[in-house]
Amino acid sequence: MNTSPENSATGLPHRLDPAGGCPHAANAQLLSQGAVAPVLLPGEVEGMAVLGHDALREFLAHPDVAKNAEHFTALRSGAIPDGWPLKTFATVQGMTTADGADHRRLRSLMSKAFTARRVEELRPRVEALTASLLDGLGREAAANDGVADLRGHFALPLPMGVICELLGVDAEHQDRLHHLSNQIVATDIGPAESMAANREMVEVLGAVAAARAENPGDDLISALIAAREADGDRLGPHELIGTLMLTIIAGHETTLNLITNAVRALCTHREQLALVLAGEASWADVVEETLRWDSPVSYFPFRYPTRDLTIDGTVIPKGTPVLAGYSAAGRDTKAHGPDAGRFDITRDGEARHLSLGHGAHYCMGAPLARMEGTTALQQLFARFPDLDLAVPEPRLRRHASFVGNSVRELPVRLSG
Repeated sequence: MNTSPENSATGLPHRLDPAGGCPHAANAQLLSQGAVAPVLLPGEVEGMAVLGHDALREFLAHPDVAKNAEHFTALRSGAIPDGWPLKTFATVQGMTTADGADHRRLRSLMSKAFTARRVEELRPRVEALTASLLDGLGREAAANDGVADLRGHFALPLPMGVICELLGVDAEHQDRLHHLSNQIVATDIGPAESMAANREMVEVLGAVAAARAENPGDDLISALIAAREADGDRLGPHELIGTLMLTIIAGHETTLNLITNAVRALCTHREQLALVLAGEASWADVVEETLRWDSPVSYFPFRYPTRDLTIDGTVIPKGTPVLAGYSAAGRDTKAHGPDAGRFDITRDGEARHLSLGHGAHYCMGAPLARMEGTTALQQLFARFPDLDLAVPEPRLRRHASFVGNSVRELPVRLSG
């Protein structure tokens, strides 16, 4: 993501780069001008981004900020085309686009799957899957001169396997669902590709739901279908598919980026890795500092003020699509001090970042993401303590999205 000097000088909206890229330099420049910035989204759609930590915390919990796209002025007026790459974030029916009683209803249906007790029950399965994937990573490296793509062979299949098992999605669908999720999150694809990805995602999930309806199991999809059938008003068919789509995307893309970013950070900050291996810090400390320092999500769409709203001295007009700038807030020097740009696992992390959200829409899967992250890192570096990047960090290709924040591959050498 690049910030052009002329935009900074003239006060024009910052044009978000659909191709993504590392967000941190542009974030720092924008933050130097204020906690809230006007932005241009793909298709010349005007929006705003909340970047400062304190401003974002206020905005995320503000009673006059909505998630339902009925409040999105440009969409309601017909100014947003069907193939707009960010339209799914606004229009999909589910928890992330619901407000008030609807949001509470949908969240209550999902909450039992993500309680602390349920997450602890999943721990043995996560540990076993992690060990199995590390075996596979070792075999992949042995066949390729000691080098393997950690993102593709470890960081991806772990959360994807867990969330699909929790939902009741058969393994045969997992690769396709990841590809489609990646397309939906991408901000650099054309209208035809965007619409095709959404259609196919709905088709695949519709088939999965139909299979679970015919043969229910001890899984979340079966439970959601049972709840719908017990009370037809509780979960409509579009809400079911929308909820599944959002759960799969959020349930694996963010943890995939978290694990990838944590390994990158530790490989380029060996002194921090040494602290953990010496028992002077914990893997939980690594997870929290990674969430702050290199948030898995850079700019998350959308929220809409239901009236003209002033945040940190800047007016956000009613109906504006607003991005939550998690990667910027994580390095805000006003909140984290002058060394905000330094990766330091000894700082107080959990209370000082917003990367899992805040307020009514706080990430329901946060306990699961944290457990997966700590388990993955602990086992990875116990098995391969000398693991390091196989290419210089600046040469890693960035995620093609300003929503997700990570790299496309993470080639690592498992031993020195």
